[in-house]
Amino acid sequence: MSTPAADTLVIMLHGVGSSGRDLAPLANAWKAVLPGAVFASPDAPHPSSFGAGYQWFSVAGVTEANRSGRIADARPFFNEVISSIIEENGFGARLDRVAFVGFSQGTIMALDAVASGRWPVGAVVGFSGRLASPLPLQPAEQTPVLLIHGSADQVISATETGKAAATLKALGMAVETVILEGVPHTISAEGAGKAGAFLVKVLPKIA
Repeated sequence: MSTPAADTLVIMLHGVGSSGRDLAPLANAWKAVLPGAVFASPDAPHPSSFGAGYQWFSVAGVTEANRSGRIADARPFFNEVISSIIEENGFGARLDRVAFVGFSQGTIMALDAVASGRWPVGAVVGFSGRLASPLPLQPAEQTPVLLIHGSADQVISATETGKAAATLKALGMAVETVILEGVPHTISAEGAGKAGAFLVKVLPKIA
């Protein structure tokens, strides 16, 4: 394990058919506002079912009925990836200084991590995702969440962000939402800026 040097750890979780390097530019966008942060952008553990990139779980033949089961099956692999990054960077006893930032399927996994209570991290930012975790939900209530979605998303409807926010708020979590007019299934510059400002606001700083 390395000696703790950074004051925060931001773990970025990509979508299906993508890879960690696709989210790496976010680190460049946020280094100025989070100068004490270390960034990690791992590849998901499984090759994509569609032949390019990686996935946290397969979406081949996925339905509303079977999606939650696939998320449950993905948890051990997700936990292994996250545990390795956290231990490697010396944040095992500092989860309040860890943030998950997900896009699409990465958001699904990030929300599942806190909604299930497994990872009581310091913050979650989810772009273009949904909450699809198996019940019961036992969330890490102290984790603030920001959900960002484009109104023109044709892959995952922006209505999913509203549903996720309502469910998490009902469970006692602090959730903010941003709907970006005309933005499709992507991370826009505006969205990245709002996410960076949120992380600055909610993550604790070392005095």
